[in-house]
Amino acid sequence: METKNLTRVLEILFLGLTDDPELQSVLFGLFLSMYLITVLGNLIIILAIRFDPHLHTPMYFFLSILSLADIGFSSSTIPKMLTNLWTHLKSISYAGCLTQVALFIWFGCLDSLLLAVMAYDRLVAICHPLHYTLIMNPRLCVSLLLLLLFIGLLDSLAQCLMVSQFNFCTDVEIPSFFCNTPQLLKLSCDYTSTKNIFIFLFAIVFGGLPVSGILYSYARIVSSILGIPSASGKYKAFSTCGSHLSVVCLFYGTAIGAYCSSIISDANRKVMVASVMYTMVTPMLNPFVYSLRNRDIKRALKKFKEQMAHILRKAKSNLSKIKHKELGIESSEVGSRGKRKTSEQEKWENAHKNPT
Repeated sequence: METKNLTRVLEILFLGLTDDPELQSVLFGLFLSMYLITVLGNLIIILAIRFDPHLHTPMYFFLSILSLADIGFSSSTIPKMLTNLWTHLKSISYAGCLTQVALFIWFGCLDSLLLAVMAYDRLVAICHPLHYTLIMNPRLCVSLLLLLLFIGLLDSLAQCLMVSQFNFCTDVEIPSFFCNTPQLLKLSCDYTSTKNIFIFLFAIVFGGLPVSGILYSYARIVSSILGIPSASGKYKAFSTCGSHLSVVCLFYGTAIGAYCSSIISDANRKVMVASVMYTMVTPMLNPFVYSLRNRDIKRALKKFKEQMAHILRKAKSNLSKIKHKELGIESSEVGSRGKRKTSEQEKWENAHKNPT
């Protein structure tokens, strides 16, 4: 049987969520709505933080980057899935598959690392409140962001290089709706435990280390909170990291479920349900988690809403002024034409009354 390297595979097939055309139309509408909610929700969080000077702090700086990463994470897979549902196709090109793998891993790794950095930010805020601005200075925040982007890019490039070396004995049909490394490895001819261990090590390094950092940070946070004498003080301290903890549980819970199901389970539909939860539901819920549990975000969203309403009223007022001005010009032109017509008519009448 002929062995094909991925570079020689022109087209990769997806199993897809369903073969029923009517159900595909329903899923298209559902997933399009979820995608729009994800993009708009995270974009509103970014703009609210941008326009509120009170939120120009390290915590909300990283939150805005997390929202941007969530948009990229969803956009790496969902648009192609929506296109396939709309056109009733189940394929992607080789270049498109590698692009999906690269973007999916990059934004997923960035999400994971950002959650770890945000946990460290909460650790500094609760355990070292007097030195918070000194430790989490703007230079450190920008340096951390650049480091996270580089680490995510390194993970993405390494896995893309490995995927490009896979060999396939048959046509490539992925039991999912997007390209991912574990599924491609399971379909390759040279599937070995060594490569599986290699992918597992990637998951440990780029996923396990951020989790370890988060666990360490929250262990220190809990220890510090327990030392606060008053119950109100404990509640106030814990409320500052409640939203972040909820997002961490949501992200890693669905990520571990999707990864384990892709490695262990042979039930393709179950794997795809876990993938939908990980790639679509989590980024969609993150803005709601922060907006519902965070008073600063609530206030910023209310202020942003008022600013947008003011801008819309001002734009509407300017449009009405322009329209009135145009109507005034038209009426003056009509009046001048009428005056010219009246004067010409008077001249004609005078000429006929007094013939020369």
